[in-house]
Amino acid sequence: MEVAILQANLLWENPVDNIAAFERKIIHIPRSTKLIVLPEMFSTGFSMQPEKYAQKMNGDTVKWMLAKAAELQIAICGSLMIEENSQYFNRFIMTKSDGSIYAYNKRHLFSMGEEHLHYQSGVNRILIPMNDFIIYPVVCYDIRFPVWLNRTADFDFDVLLVVANWPERRAMHWKALLCARAIENQCYVIACNRVGLDGNGVNHSGDSCVISPLGEVITTLNGIEGILYHTLIKKQIEDIRAQFPLIKDTDSFKINY
Repeated sequence: MEVAILQANLLWENPVDNIAAFERKIIHIPRSTKLIVLPEMFSTGFSMQPEKYAQKMNGDTVKWMLAKAAELQIAICGSLMIEENSQYFNRFIMTKSDGSIYAYNKRHLFSMGEEHLHYQSGVNRILIPMNDFIIYPVVCYDIRFPVWLNRTADFDFDVLLVVANWPERRAMHWKALLCARAIENQCYVIACNRVGLDGNGVNHSGDSCVISPLGEVITTLNGIEGILYHTLIKKQIEDIRAQFPLIKDTDSFKINY
């Protein structure tokens, strides 16, 4: 399954121009691609003003995602600020070419950036089937909490998909945590981060990447805008898990929401 990761310098709180910029980038993506990955809050940057910029699920940005997925016959995903039932969510959304929509609300809100004061925390994990793969999507700060990301016999997946606005000053943590998540779950990690300065003066180095089920960085992009491509191979996952079946010895637990 061929994946395209778009590492972009997001324009602060400017949905119209951000969507136009992604439109220009997406036009060059090969039609053999099955999934396009955009960063966290890809239409606004990591803004704490959802009352001004949040849209509903029938808003222009989700409509754009649905239209592009149908036009290109490629699934598209990223996170947006979404309003629902008078509450705001940092919501991961994937739209597929058949018109289906998958949604996950970010569980772990970044309290040091006061995200918890503006958004509601999610309570459910989701799994997304795509080709022969099962994808588990999470958002940015989630990757610091391995219990939430743990693969078990009852919650099995092949790809951990991360969208983020992760700052450059903690880039070492980003790289280490992503590799650890790949190793412990014996899965691919696809990670899409933004690049550049945001409206709060926080710089982002990108470091978007694809990591193998052995924890090896296959491809990465540092400091600049660009598109990363990689083709995921299901047999690689199957062979690694067959040779070293960690899941047989994993702990049994239940997450209390």
